[in-house]
Amino acid sequence: MAIGLLPVLPQGANVDSGFYAACAGLRAQSQALEVAGHNLANLNTAGFRGQQTTFQSLMAVSGPTVPNVLNLATNNFGVLEGTRLDMTAGNLQATGNPLDVGIGGSGFFSIWTARGIRYTRNGSFQVSSSGQLVTAAGDLVLGDPALKDKGGISIPAGDVSIASDGTISVNGAVAGSIQLEEFAAGTKLTSEGGTLIAAPEGSAKPAQQPALKQGALEASNVNSISSVVTLIGVQRQAEMLQRAMSLFDTEFNHIASSELAKV
Repeated sequence: MAIGLLPVLPQGANVDSGFYAACAGLRAQSQALEVAGHNLANLNTAGFRGQQTTFQSLMAVSGPTVPNVLNLATNNFGVLEGTRLDMTAGNLQATGNPLDVGIGGSGFFSIWTARGIRYTRNGSFQVSSSGQLVTAAGDLVLGDPALKDKGGISIPAGDVSIASDGTISVNGAVAGSIQLEEFAAGTKLTSEGGTLIAAPEGSAKPAQQPALKQGALEASNVNSISSVVTLIGVQRQAEMLQRAMSLFDTEFNHIASSELAKV
């Protein structure tokens, strides 16, 4: 079984017990509760991608023997396998800020962070004191390396115009180009909190049909109603499993105090 997910069963122990199934279920639902809460907390975060939980079934056995029918019925435990990003696009909302950029199609902005290149759909940008286009957190927004050294984008003073293909012009002169990347279907993208996303090295490719909109931001793709329903459902399942574990614990104590004394 997976380490750290379930209580370790001693060699030769009888695993035909619903206690372990309840324990595994409670652990999985507790983790799912954290994911649901995180989604709701970012309901109003621009460019946020909600996370969806995935579960897997694990068979817990205490020894090398072939599980019997009762083992198969009671020890096939459900655990949280992980999460995956919901890639559904959020709605574009007009802001009127010339440095806000929304993505109308697929793709991600490339950001240089302290941990290396990361990706985001949050286009709430600003100009740093050094004249570079950065995120609200101060991370460098990467542009076309062929136009600017190190991929950064310098924004001189003036009226900023951002075309749908990412080309940035200031007072009519081209200042750079926002680098938009996309990933092949099935690429494992990992959320690092907030709107930052990590991807396997070399998996990002230039977007074929960038569709950027200046003066707009993409809203979070979290649906408030379905997320609340999910949160309530997970809470109820966790409470049910917690009650089941309490019942098992009470029964174990009863056996230990009364039944074993008769042996």
